[in-house]
Amino acid sequence: MDDAKARSRRRILEVAADLLEREGAQALSTRAVAAAAGIRAASLYQLFGDKDGLLSALAVHAFDLYLAEKRTRAPSGDPVDGMRRGWDGHVGFGLEHPAFYLLMYGSDRPGRRPPAAQEAQELLMVYLGRAASAGRLRVAPALAAQLLLAAVTGVTLSLIGIPEGDRDPEVSPRMREALVDVLTTGPGPEPDTDPALAARALALDATLGGAAPDAVPLRPVETALLRDWLRRLAR
Repeated sequence: MDDAKARSRRRILEVAADLLEREGAQALSTRAVAAAAGIRAASLYQLFGDKDGLLSALAVHAFDLYLAEKRTRAPSGDPVDGMRRGWDGHVGFGLEHPAFYLLMYGSDRPGRRPPAAQEAQELLMVYLGRAASAGRLRVAPALAAQLLLAAVTGVTLSLIGIPEGDRDPEVSPRMREALVDVLTTGPGPEPDTDPALAARALALDATLGGAAPDAVPLRPVETALLRDWLRRLAR
């Protein structure tokens, strides 16, 4: 795509984003966006194909805004505190940009998510990988990620649907802490209970997963078998 087309595409996305946030998705017709951008509808179709293409591009734009906020957040020394901050940032973004959030997480196309969503998932896995390496997770990072995403999107969508003055400010932090209690251990040593054993198994599995191949004195097949055993211990 040449520079002129890229600038035109960016301009249309900015106009469409402003229209979306001010008036909602129902106002986001290709005709309305073209008129607001001061272009012919045919030019919009050339760049985005149709309204579905425009909405897909807007969802990518929304994820870019979301990720820009996450990238500027200073890392926390405590991986579990990082999970809390990530939760609060997610909910805060959704309440500040409800129309964007509904486009990102309220899609009417099951199984489809903009490519930018993958980076958000990878950032979440980084936080959870740190927690697992520190021996703070009770379940595997992949399962923890699914549980966290299901809970935080459910809370955010629920709060978006409630008038701002009627929202209970305790809903999000209480749900966050309930999930953190289920998914993580405390910072200090715990008794020899099953949850503590699971956390230690996950910590070793995460360490092996991040180690260079020549740093592990096992053959690849032995490492794979050991990691399988560790994941079984963590169930």
